Amino acid sequence: MEPFKKVTGVVVPLDRVNVDTDSIVPARFLKRIERDGWGELLFFDWRFLPDGSPNPDFVLNAPGYEDAKILVAGRNFGSGSSREHAVWALRQYGIRAIIAPSLADIFHKNCFENGVVPVFLPEERVRELIRKAKEGPGCELTVDLERCEVWDEEGFRSPFVVHDDPETHEFRRHCLLNGLDDIAMTLEAEEEISAFEERRPAWLTPVDGEA
Repeated sequence: MEPFKKVTGVVVPLDRVNVDTDSIVPARFLKRIERDGWGELLFFDWRFLPDGSPNPDFVLNAPGYEDAKILVAGRNFGSGSSREHAVWALRQYGIRAIIAPSLADIFHKNCFENGVVPVFLPEERVRELIRKAKEGPGCELTVDLERCEVWDEEGFRSPFVVHDDPETHEFRRHCLLNGLDDIAMTLEAEEEISAFEERRPAWLTPVDGEA
């Protein structure tokens, strides 16, 4: 997983609450077995008209938002099914951080597993960012995970957390800063795991389950 320190980029405002994962990636695409190619499916039914042409009324198709790296949305973003594909689509589209008052629990965890930074801000501050981003396409923000601050060049500045629990916040922040998913964290203990396997009595069932 790619480490995250700080990103500065265009903000795309999604002025909706309770955006579910079926809206982020429609269920009919889940039969795909590939891990890549999901960015083009992001918000597919909102981005495209029935004939396949871009929907001019959807924000990602508006001039100035094409290269957005930061998404700001209403509360409970990522609700619905637990599909990890929703985070894959956001990350592969280019979104590195999601700013919202709250995220759905499983979606929140999937963000950590895929290097997308969840930025929790009070609702009034999120509303302020949505307003600024809607007023000016090309509005840029900086999300600094080392300092846990988000700011712009026009005076907006706010601290943030990636999790409401302080201990979990520090753990998840450490993982994001160092690019550690669950597999990478396990491999950090590779020497200890190997030493345990060597000490394990030969008469016990092998770790891999083979006789």
